[in-house]
Amino acid sequence: MQEIQKAQLVATLEELKSKGFDYLKKITAVDLLDHLEVIYILYNTSSKSDEIAKVDLQGDNSIPTIMHIYKAADWYERELSEMFGIRIEGREAKKLLLEEWDGTEFPLRKSFEWGKDYKKRD
Repeated sequence: MQEIQKAQLVATLEELKSKGFDYLKKITAVDLLDHLEVIYILYNTSSKSDEIAKVDLQGDNSIPTIMHIYKAADWYERELSEMFGIRIEGREAKKLLLEEWDGTEFPLRKSFEWGKDYKKRD
């Protein structure tokens, strides 16, 4: 697993893609209570090997888009935004994935209170 700085994310993923990691398997995040981490899982279809890259979001819950590198990042980045509250820099806002949700609470954060009556969009 590579730990990379947010400022180096795009350059690092471009380099990995040029080295054959041509398939984006998954982007997800981990809530560590005091900060979030974003995990990128890449796959090399020639060598059949994985590479994992991790970005620590200390104090700044935003990350640059990688849509120009991997088109598959679209839904994963939308999920990061809606489920974890991570702002994706360089993306246009799209219709929410969760139709009835107003986007003020983030269900995959540990602070989310299940069973609470959250406001829904009208």
